[in-house]
Amino acid sequence: MQTLNFQQLWRYQDQLIDGTLHTLLLTLVAAVIGTAIGVTAASAVRSGPRPVRWAIRGYVELIRNTPSLIQLFVVFFVLPGFGLRMDAFEAAAIALGLYFGAYCTEIVRAGLESIPGSQVEAGQCLGLSRWQVFRHIVLPPALRSVYPAFTSQFVLLLLGTSLASQISAEELFHTGGFIETRTYRSFEVYAVICGIYFALVMIFKLLFAAVGHLAFRWPVRR
Repeated sequence: MQTLNFQQLWRYQDQLIDGTLHTLLLTLVAAVIGTAIGVTAASAVRSGPRPVRWAIRGYVELIRNTPSLIQLFVVFFVLPGFGLRMDAFEAAAIALGLYFGAYCTEIVRAGLESIPGSQVEAGQCLGLSRWQVFRHIVLPPALRSVYPAFTSQFVLLLLGTSLASQISAEELFHTGGFIETRTYRSFEVYAVICGIYFALVMIFKLLFAAVGHLAFRWPVRR
């Protein structure tokens, strides 16, 4: 029976750090892309013309009902055929951003639709502009209601970055494969990789909890 030996992994600490940083960067870039898509698409679904709403519905259903790995392959292998060439990291960021954007669209839309129309009408009757109604009446309770779902989706996005290893994007899981081929210590390597993912998730959960506590500690009246 082979005994556990984690000492061989110590020499690859720099690669593990680089892989962790690439995973964080990939997560943040995809989150920014997805959030921008989600906010824009949710606003368009709420007040845009019918063809635009249909197109957004189609995008959301397509992304939510197909495997993320296939979406990644389409971006990386198919789009270059149309002249959109990109490296593995860029392709992973776009594919994961589209994935996150579809879920973010539904999250933001649900938050906006949770605001009673009577409150918007009351703001308009008080002479508030459309932006003032959105800023002071719609946005605070909407953000509060979607914050837990948004943070959960962010954690899923972080864990989903491991799919990028399938197109050789340099992130944490890809780094684990690299170290495994040189040490033949599969269990030890992926135990360490799993521990790093767990630590990242717990750090982000604590961070989001602290931000949520500070940002939403005051009750929002409806």
